[in-house]
Amino acid sequence: MRLLTPQHPARLVAIGFALAVAVGTVLLMLPIATESGDSAPPVTALFTATSAVCVTGLVVVDTGSYWSTFGELVILALIQVGGLGIMTLASLLGLLVARRMGLRMQLVAQAETKSLRLGESKRVVVGVIALSLAVEAVIAAVLTGRFLTGYDESFGRALYLGIFHSVSAYNNAGFSLYPDSLVPFATDLWIIAPIVVGFVFGGLGFPVMFEAGRHLLHWLRRAEERITGWSLHTKITVWTYAGLALLGAVSITAIEWSNAATLGPLDGVGKLVTGVFAGLSPRTAGFNSIDVGAMHPSSLLITDMLMFVGGGSAGTAGGIKVTTFALLAFVVIAEVRGEPSVHVVGRKLAPAVQRQAITVVLLGAGAVIVGTLAIMLMTEYRLEVVMFEVVSAFATVGLSTGITADLPAGAQVLLVVLMFIGRLGPITLATALALRERTRRYEYPEERPIVG
Repeated sequence: MRLLTPQHPARLVAIGFALAVAVGTVLLMLPIATESGDSAPPVTALFTATSAVCVTGLVVVDTGSYWSTFGELVILALIQVGGLGIMTLASLLGLLVARRMGLRMQLVAQAETKSLRLGESKRVVVGVIALSLAVEAVIAAVLTGRFLTGYDESFGRALYLGIFHSVSAYNNAGFSLYPDSLVPFATDLWIIAPIVVGFVFGGLGFPVMFEAGRHLLHWLRRAEERITGWSLHTKITVWTYAGLALLGAVSITAIEWSNAATLGPLDGVGKLVTGVFAGLSPRTAGFNSIDVGAMHPSSLLITDMLMFVGGGSAGTAGGIKVTTFALLAFVVIAEVRGEPSVHVVGRKLAPAVQRQAITVVLLGAGAVIVGTLAIMLMTEYRLEVVMFEVVSAFATVGLSTGITADLPAGAQVLLVVLMFIGRLGPITLATALALRERTRRYEYPEERPIVG
């Protein structure tokens, strides 16, 4: 029974998500799940189920035309389970690590023990579910109204489209019932804006949203008691997320401005709206409002970098996370300055956290390199195209240049593995490293090898 003890939370998370993928695969292989009435091939069902549970959005068949309503509802349920599951479990694992390390976490009240108590876990689970459903409901209402009034859809169809795309957006899944994603609505702010709000809120993570909501309620109530400032985690997440979003929006808009296959045919406002969306979506949202395969190679490279970094911790976004990226940047700055320790916004960064960040980044980069090399050996596609698919899978983004469906079965299975590793890897690895931290009783003599 050692598997079920608190010392193995990362293993439990992996097993739980693997079971969800297995159940989803079986359901999608049922004849009732396809429009044709035929059973979906095992690789197609496995790929779709993994993409949904891992809230990625990569597909090998068109979601709206290949799957029946039953199949689409299965995919929607898998997205919701995967999104809520990863957000809840990541928050609980973060809380467990905080207690193990003896630190105060802004998510809940100060604990007196190093274990995760039932009351605290209940608050986290209830908070995640309540926040998620509330945001999804608001976005679904706006989208439903727009589909109903702007595109002559019946109320039932508009409601269905609104709910599906709302859940997909908030969970950063990127699944769409349209064959070209959001290209038909590229300049429609009543569609684009709610989608952006959804994946930004989901991508920031529950701890950040919880803390922001707590400060907002305090301000609205004009409470007299003093409330503490933003936590270090929230500051790093918000500022880094905003900075990378601005970088992506500006750079991609500038590069694609005159591209006749992407932003070129649009007017000035349309170019700005579509370009900004193209810069925000790589934060693992997965929706596209332009033809990704027609983008300039430099835009693809920038998108690769944005996808690899991803969004906030304990959220529905993937990637190595913006906090990991920011912490490494502070480590580099401190080393360049010759400072003996790393300080971030008035706080000293523990050496263990620095090592964990480096480990997550290097292992992530290794997975991308190995995956890219393997698929290039299986196919004849260009490096930038293959790397784009691999990074999109590992970072659970869902953007594609259009080659996913044409890849051989072996390459698609490899993308399945990358999606699963990318979704659970950074979270479980960081948790395992933190929980395994121990004090060394002795040290060897120090020596400095030549670096560089």
